[in-house]
Amino acid sequence: MNTRTIAMRGIAAVAVLAGAGYPLLWRKRCLTWGASRAEADHAMPGDEFLPGAPLVSTRAITVDAQPSAIWPWLVQMGPGRGGAYTYDRIENLFGLNMHSANRILPEFQDLKAGDVIPLGAHGPHMRIEVLEPDHTMVLRSEDGLWVWSFTLCPQDGATRLISRNRIAASDPTPASRAFSCYVMEPGSLVMERKMLLTLKERAESMA
Repeated sequence: MNTRTIAMRGIAAVAVLAGAGYPLLWRKRCLTWGASRAEADHAMPGDEFLPGAPLVSTRAITVDAQPSAIWPWLVQMGPGRGGAYTYDRIENLFGLNMHSANRILPEFQDLKAGDVIPLGAHGPHMRIEVLEPDHTMVLRSEDGLWVWSFTLCPQDGATRLISRNRIAASDPTPASRAFSCYVMEPGSLVMERKMLLTLKERAESMA
């Protein structure tokens, strides 16, 4: 057995062990990055739209700014609007037309409850269900399988920005569940972590 074969088998073994350990060792951290236990367990605006969701993630970050400095960046989010503040190149591989803005865009500040934001030509359409300036924005997909909320909680002169996703599978097969667990969940952490960090940077620079 040559060195390359041994190395490949070692890599494969590590991958298998990592995959097997993810649900027990890393999944909770993945789904609650940055959030305190109280934030992860606490009810959030929008929970009522999908109360029995089998997948719930709560991720958060502290922003050294008031909610009013964060809010304009949130309401302008979306394809063809202010973007998603994540990795645009990755987003646009799926045809989402995301171009993350580095300034406040006045033309996208008039968001209202009932407005619909399509996520790409073939993606879900997200309806604004709740819009409380400087406090809460809740979006729900038109098929009812995804609820995404942002909550701003003032804290000691700063703000906790909390993002919660509630998702129900449209195809609850074992293969679909495995794909969601091992691919979509870690992938969503990568993208959402970048989004929260960018929102923090943008808001703090304007505060």
